[in-house]
Amino acid sequence: MAEPRVPGDDSETIDLPCGTTVDPTALDLGMREYTCSCGDRHAVVMDLHPPSRFFPESLVEVLRETIETEDDFGEFGTPHLMGIVLEEFPDQVVAYDASETGSVGYTMCWMTDFDSRRLHEIVVELVVELMEHAVSHAEDDTAVSEFEEQMLEFDVESFVESYRAMRDFETEHDRPV
Repeated sequence: MAEPRVPGDDSETIDLPCGTTVDPTALDLGMREYTCSCGDRHAVVMDLHPPSRFFPESLVEVLRETIETEDDFGEFGTPHLMGIVLEEFPDQVVAYDASETGSVGYTMCWMTDFDSRRLHEIVVELVVELMEHAVSHAEDDTAVSEFEEQMLEFDVESFVESYRAMRDFETEHDRPV
């Protein structure tokens, strides 16, 4: 349970899965990875990061059109993707609610025990599983077969490598494709 605190109190920290703590104000809005004093790099995702960080905008639109959300976010987005990751890896992902902290510029932040590339692969794998589950309920056997065929040829690592190269993740100025 969250501890009560005085508004504007900057003493709050994010407790990482590795046991290290991070000052929420140390996280830059363009940051995708945090180099930790433990020696590891931890992926950083904020609610304001678009889901196109992980997928082309065309796929994001398909996900938004097909996935109905029943929360305050309005449409399928990064908080939902990170919710899926958090559900699968509860001990390796920490979520930080900054909605009461006016000094950081984001509302939600997730940090993982794995680096940003591995997180990208995990997000893609989980969305593919979600899509496979949805297609398995389709009444069109041809569509199901075609999808399964395409998934046999789909290589998550190659997709992530190619997508990250297109997005130029080496700088904070990447743009959706």
